Amino acid sequence: MNKKIQHICIVFIVLLLVNFVGDKLYKRIDITQDKRYTLSSVTTNLVDSLATPLLISVYLEGDFPSEFKRLQIETRQFLEELKARNGYIHFRFVNPDNFREQLIKKGMIPSQLTVEEEGKLSEAIIFPWAEISYKNKKEIVSLLPNTTFKTQEEQLQNAIEKLEYSFASSFDLITKKTKKKIAVLAGNGELDDIYLYSILTRLKSKYRLAKFTLDSTKNNPQKTLKELTEYDLAFIAKPTERFTENEKFVLDQYINKGGRSIWMIDTNIADTDSLYNEGKMLAFPRDLNLTDLLFSYQVRINNKLVQDLYSAKIPLATGNTGNQTQFQHLNWFFHPLVNGHPNHPITKNIAPVRFQFTTQIDVLKGGIKKTPLLISSELTKKIGTPNFIELQSIAKEPQQQEYNGGAQLLAVLLEGTFSSAYKNRVKPFNTDNFISDKHSNKMIVIADGDIGKNQILKGKPYDLSKDKWTGAHYGNKEFIFNAVDYLLDDIGLINLRSKTLQINLLDKQKAYSEKRFWQFLNIILPIAIFIILGGFYTYWRKKQYS
Repeated sequence: MNKKIQHICIVFIVLLLVNFVGDKLYKRIDITQDKRYTLSSVTTNLVDSLATPLLISVYLEGDFPSEFKRLQIETRQFLEELKARNGYIHFRFVNPDNFREQLIKKGMIPSQLTVEEEGKLSEAIIFPWAEISYKNKKEIVSLLPNTTFKTQEEQLQNAIEKLEYSFASSFDLITKKTKKKIAVLAGNGELDDIYLYSILTRLKSKYRLAKFTLDSTKNNPQKTLKELTEYDLAFIAKPTERFTENEKFVLDQYINKGGRSIWMIDTNIADTDSLYNEGKMLAFPRDLNLTDLLFSYQVRINNKLVQDLYSAKIPLATGNTGNQTQFQHLNWFFHPLVNGHPNHPITKNIAPVRFQFTTQIDVLKGGIKKTPLLISSELTKKIGTPNFIELQSIAKEPQQQEYNGGAQLLAVLLEGTFSSAYKNRVKPFNTDNFISDKHSNKMIVIADGDIGKNQILKGKPYDLSKDKWTGAHYGNKEFIFNAVDYLLDDIGLINLRSKTLQINLLDKQKAYSEKRFWQFLNIILPIAIFIILGGFYTYWRKKQYS
């Protein structure tokens, strides 16, 4: 009896020790092939920094298409990983049916989906959003990124791949005490605010924006340079007036002191108003006096216009029916439609980007790393300027043998140590701390000033990601926003956009066409086998024991 008690006590003590050790050495193991549940170092650092409770409300609850149940499951599993990492994180799944209007007022626009079940189509509305509450701040997270050019299966794939990026970027935003500053340059004929409204509104949610002019370089260039260096990024959108040497030197030193920059440059004057009003226009070179500055960064923007057979459409009046003008949407080869670098975090999974009267970029040899972001198709043709462009040319059948110019570089990312354009030259003005090539830096150069220009509809700015005439969706807005994120991202957060997962999705057409076969295989066949085996067993018993 005593030995039994001793054995019980030993087993009890061993169980306590195992439980204690298991609690202290708690470890989650990701055995998936693509490590989809393994958090990146960027995410773990953000999660570990949380020192007070954080609540995540996910509005993926209720009745919605079975495919998007997968998104609900993947979101729950990802949030469980976050909670396991930091106990301050709490989450809940909420059915949005009773307070839809409140969610819409907060900016959570529902998604309307087309559901196919048993060969029949129906509509469903879901709220693929989450809301993060931390201290006195709130931030919303889109769980279904805008991917208009994709099927629902591809949308789901993209949404699951971006779960970590969506939540990690929101954690970074909600925990930051200060926002980075962007200087929107003005004074050299850049685009007016109304034409930048769409992209600046998007950027304003994450960064501090301010208009900055270089006019004061005439009287006090040292002060202008000092004030500009307080900004993290210079946003230069389609300047149309020549830069003075003082202004160029201010930009040069700003960049060499670590300031990031986005250049959206038109090297030609192309008045589209006269094109529509008069049927033709004269495109001719614009002298911005930036060639030597960009040359020092090992790029050159040419003056030849690029035509591309893969292009966006424009509306054109083709006749009248009664008193109404009839319009037809035709391809306009001067508006190339460009796909982005498929594996770079700036351009991965974005819709094609529309360019308007763009030119082409040459890259020069040197130590700066040059990453092509947007490249035209192979079917291109270059036209020198000055040159007349006639609207009636849209009716001409293109001769494919003429469009043999090959792929043209339209936007490039530059990373490395930039040399000053004034390194071995006389300086326009004296500065106490001239830097020739000290800091590693990043910039993006785009050979089109209109890439960030939104349209105007009834006197109000229109969404940059959509064309007001054709209704076509473009990736311009997403591209510029991702570009700014990449340039100002010091912790590698934007790299999570390029995360790739292998999601096995159901082939609906195959499942529907083979429905009877799989029903027979999974339901009737097992029952039939069970009955046959039971009959054989009964027959064997009777024969054995009769």
